[in-house]
Amino acid sequence: MRKIPINLDRVESGPNLKVPGRPSTVYADRIDLLRARVDILTGRDKALMTMYLENGNTFRQMARIAGVNETTIARRIYRLTRRLLNAGYITCLRNRHRLNKIEQLVARDYFIERLSQKKIARKRNVSVYAVRKAIRNIQKLIRTTNENSI
Repeated sequence: MRKIPINLDRVESGPNLKVPGRPSTVYADRIDLLRARVDILTGRDKALMTMYLENGNTFRQMARIAGVNETTIARRIYRLTRRLLNAGYITCLRNRHRLNKIEQLVARDYFIERLSQKKIARKRNVSVYAVRKAIRNIQKLIRTTNENSI
């Protein structure tokens, strides 16, 4: 399946979602998917995505509230969107019965919070080796799941 890039700062939300040259249902589906996955996030990330997707705030409004540059907010929203649309963590959630507790926690830290292996090890009070091993097992699970779905 080919990935279609999405630039949410140029896409309107709501029933009048139209992007020239592209079917509007693709973008509407992605927006719905993002709205459904916002609950995966925590803290400021969740607040930013909620402000953007649900409340329809502009980058300028969010930047004013957060006290940062508008470009910073745009970059943050773009990165959060990529993380939420990343199928890796969703595959882990669907196959959580095949992962132990530490692998599930590492998957969240790795895919959603984008922490380094060292920071994950510190946060979860395990060795970097254990984190690296968990990530390898997670990547193996994702690969086998993707191969079986083709």
